[in-house]
Amino acid sequence: MDDASQSSATTPMAVRENIPLINRPRRRWYLFSCWRKWFAPRELRARTVHLGRATTEKFPPNEIRNQKYNVITFLPLVLFEQFRFFLNLYFLLMALSQFIPDIRIGYPYTYWGPLGFVLMVTIGREAVDDLRRHQRDHEVNSQKYKRLTVNETPGYEMVPSSKLKVGDMIIVEKNERVPADLVLLRTSDKSGSVFVRTDQLDGETDWKLRLAVPLTQKLNKDSDLFHIDANVYIEKPQNDIHSFIGTFSMDGGEETGLNVENTLWANTVVAAGTATGIVIYTGCETRSVMNNSQPRSKVGLLDMEINGLTKVLFCAVLGLSLVMMMLKGFSGPWYRYMFRFVLLFSYIIPISLRVNLDMGKAFYSWQMQNDPEIQGTVVRSTTIPEELGRISYVLTDKTGTLTQNEMVFKKIHLGIVSHDNDTFHHIGQIIQTLAPTILAQSAPGSGGGGTGNNASGDQQPPLIIQTKPMYSGNRMRHPEGWREWEAVKALALCHNVTPITDEDDNKSVSTSSTYTSSAGGSTSPTKSVINVESSAMEHQYQASSPDEIALVKWTAEVGLTLIARDINSMTLQMKTRKSKGELQDGMLQFQILQVFPFTSESKRMGIIVRDSGSGEITFYLKGADVVMSSIVQYNDWLSEESGNMAREGLRTLVVAKKVLTDEQYNDFETRISAARLSVSDRVAKVAAVIESLEREMELLCLTGVEDRLQEGVRPTLELLRNAGVRVWMLTGDKLETACCIAKSSQLIGRNQGLHVLRSVSTRTEAHVELNNFRRKQGHALVISGESLEVCLQYYRPEFLELATASPAVVCCRCSPTQKAQVVQLIQHHTGKRTCAVGDGGNDVSMIQQADAGVGIEGREGRQASLAGDFSIPQFSHIAKLLLVHGRRSYKRSAALSQFVIHRGLIITTLQAVFSAVFYLSSVALYQGFLMVGYSTLYTMFPVFSLVLDQDITSTTAVTYPELYKDLSKGRSLSYKTFFIWVLISIYQGGVIMYGALILFEDEFIHIVAISFSALIMTELIMVALTVRTWHRLMVLAELFSLALYLVSLAVLHEYFDWEFIWSNEFLWKVSIITLVSCLPLYIIKFLRKKCSPPSYLKLS
Repeated sequence: MDDASQSSATTPMAVRENIPLINRPRRRWYLFSCWRKWFAPRELRARTVHLGRATTEKFPPNEIRNQKYNVITFLPLVLFEQFRFFLNLYFLLMALSQFIPDIRIGYPYTYWGPLGFVLMVTIGREAVDDLRRHQRDHEVNSQKYKRLTVNETPGYEMVPSSKLKVGDMIIVEKNERVPADLVLLRTSDKSGSVFVRTDQLDGETDWKLRLAVPLTQKLNKDSDLFHIDANVYIEKPQNDIHSFIGTFSMDGGEETGLNVENTLWANTVVAAGTATGIVIYTGCETRSVMNNSQPRSKVGLLDMEINGLTKVLFCAVLGLSLVMMMLKGFSGPWYRYMFRFVLLFSYIIPISLRVNLDMGKAFYSWQMQNDPEIQGTVVRSTTIPEELGRISYVLTDKTGTLTQNEMVFKKIHLGIVSHDNDTFHHIGQIIQTLAPTILAQSAPGSGGGGTGNNASGDQQPPLIIQTKPMYSGNRMRHPEGWREWEAVKALALCHNVTPITDEDDNKSVSTSSTYTSSAGGSTSPTKSVINVESSAMEHQYQASSPDEIALVKWTAEVGLTLIARDINSMTLQMKTRKSKGELQDGMLQFQILQVFPFTSESKRMGIIVRDSGSGEITFYLKGADVVMSSIVQYNDWLSEESGNMAREGLRTLVVAKKVLTDEQYNDFETRISAARLSVSDRVAKVAAVIESLEREMELLCLTGVEDRLQEGVRPTLELLRNAGVRVWMLTGDKLETACCIAKSSQLIGRNQGLHVLRSVSTRTEAHVELNNFRRKQGHALVISGESLEVCLQYYRPEFLELATASPAVVCCRCSPTQKAQVVQLIQHHTGKRTCAVGDGGNDVSMIQQADAGVGIEGREGRQASLAGDFSIPQFSHIAKLLLVHGRRSYKRSAALSQFVIHRGLIITTLQAVFSAVFYLSSVALYQGFLMVGYSTLYTMFPVFSLVLDQDITSTTAVTYPELYKDLSKGRSLSYKTFFIWVLISIYQGGVIMYGALILFEDEFIHIVAISFSALIMTELIMVALTVRTWHRLMVLAELFSLALYLVSLAVLHEYFDWEFIWSNEFLWKVSIITLVSCLPLYIIKFLRKKCSPPSYLKLS
């Protein structure tokens, strides 16, 4: 009993003793876990989504957000950004000190008024800018999409993109932006395929083929998706846009693997048909957003330089106050006197500087937006217009920025003759002339095409042609026109192009022949692929490459049109003349036996077709000249002509063919089928079998296709190059395409070479390639994204040194993240200012990282335009934006800021001289309204009118872009110019104060009147001396300020003696002091202008 009671008594004691040791860590752990829960970044995790069921997990909202602030963070963040500047923080402390009676000087409103005005202007500007961003985001987020439903009668409901959630099944129509990351479930095409445009995501112009999940594609209609038990497992969100891992299972069956071909990423565009998909990632978890950086508050270089100067001025205030205290002596409450001196001299750091600069920035932005020569320009960030005047590197996207993404067929070379736009019609005539020969052996209504339904006796069926091997006798003697025909036929067959249909235009996709009767009973041969009701019918095509579409469209123009294609066959339409001169359509049908798609490794594309009429089997191959030159038979013109076309900026393709016998093809089919079933080294074995055919092929032609440039790109790039701006092209497109555009756009100068850095994967390879490039000085550099990563990993400083010294750099196959990294590397390595220009969602990170981001409003979206600091409709506007508006903004802000600093320095000099003369007293020389009026009413308008000044005209700035080079050196605002203005201020302040002290007679109020009047006159004259080009508003500002001060002299009897003001004595004293303070400066300026004029004066 005693033991029990003893144990029960000791147990609580033990517990109580342990309480402090246990609870404290628990409390800390609880607070720490709450902190992590509320503020830690969201954990990205894999998920399983069930079709037709709402998800219980919470995922980010599907919103595009370019705003910097929200309702809660707006005021704290804006104030934090403002008080990061030493200038504003200093004046906040000065204003707060006025609540302490012992150190109060004058009226509190003289400190709180200017500070409050500055903050209100800044807060208002930031609020307007962010509200505009919110409105633009709301416009995009409000775009409506069809979301599948169970109960609704039409089977869907229209919802804005911001309301879409993970697990929703939506329908995306043709030419609609994909609002979130989807797994593709069904398409309008029976094969389950759909083409998407991804240039807003990765910059590639090629259309991408995407495939629906086979199990869901087999369903009869979209509503059946709700009646199956299926789920999709999805990997955790990541930023790799080229890979995806997932699985699909239905009704408890085996899982089907999903890859990137089964996805539609956000901000891609459906190119044709409709697509039904299930949302897997939303908002900040989409691939598009994860490749973008968060918008940041950009601070201009000029603002940082001014921030540094204000720190120097603060040291001057402390130094001057300390000198005064040393003269006065550190007796009594010396710290109080010390602080009063700091307050008296605080005007050396002008609070009005921020107001004037912010108002100037707003004015520059207004001028940019209202320039008639660059209409459509929008300034989205009004805080950094001066940055446009200091740019050393322009980093631009290719697709949609430099180019229009429109391929145009420009030239074809047949070995002995070359054709271009001027002679293409000759090829059309040749085709029509040869048509009767080609159709000679044909029998109407017979052949592989079959006959249609002859519903009327007056109807004539279309000609289904059975062609026989042309000129199969003596292959050394070809009839005239043979080369043209074979080249056109090869281009019409060797591709991956598919005719597309638009139901709104009454087009369909069937490949069967039908007969329709036109009005009046006349016959009209038609094809259901395209209802041929007009000879001028334009056909629409889809393909993975716009180059191929350009080739196929050209063959249609010269008389051989692709009208139908499926997996196994292809139909061409050929026009031939009847006896009466009318055109009649003949159909050439081909069976597709094999297709070898283009890859970046092989650099070529091939197809094997069988003519349905003659049974002839032909292997067609087209590709880059570097690989095709060793495949085709010997010739003496291919290398030279391909080089000529490349120098013209054309994208070249070499086309060749080989006729196969049945035995040869059967042997090839056996071997390639075995290779495709191989478990090990399948890719290499398949390539080896294909290469066995690629020998001694007959060269047919060399084609040149131009990616049409944006208007004015060539002169704009030349202007930038002459202005000392280095242009880098960062693109997600292929290396060959990037090189072609670099040449055609003249990104690379006429006398500059082009060095392509080979693909490197190891440190040794990178070392060798960089050494090779080092030997080629003056050459532009071309490098791929993969090689860039390797070079930066092992030789970052060396690579950046070589690249930044290169006249131009082209980075191809760049991911959106890599683009931003390149910008950041240039900023850190060179310390120069960068400008990024782009038009797609894949350019947003680059635009936000650059010191000045310029978005172009492209065809496929406004994401880059919305994210940019500046928005322009076309690339050519960048020249005037930099050379004219950037120059003016920087020059004007530099002059304005230095003059405002001078205005503060001169009045501080007056105060210092006054205090030193009058027994080191800490009494203000100018009380109350005079101090406020000096920097506002009396001098604000003339000083601010400096934003209208310009050193050269816009025509001169564009005509002589070399003038822009000096701006990057920052000579308009430097420590040298700053200390020149300091000396000017000390001289003028000393002259005014000592002049007033010498010339005054009886009363202290006369000193105030003489010195203040001389001060105002000096400031007005100094503005006139600073102006380089007069504007009528400048004259009005000067006259208005002078009139305002004269009225004040008559009204403010508290500060001025009325009788003394109207005396001649006052007039001559003020005139003499003003003359002595200004005349020497005018003489110095005149002599300097004559002896050492600036470069712009030499031109004008």
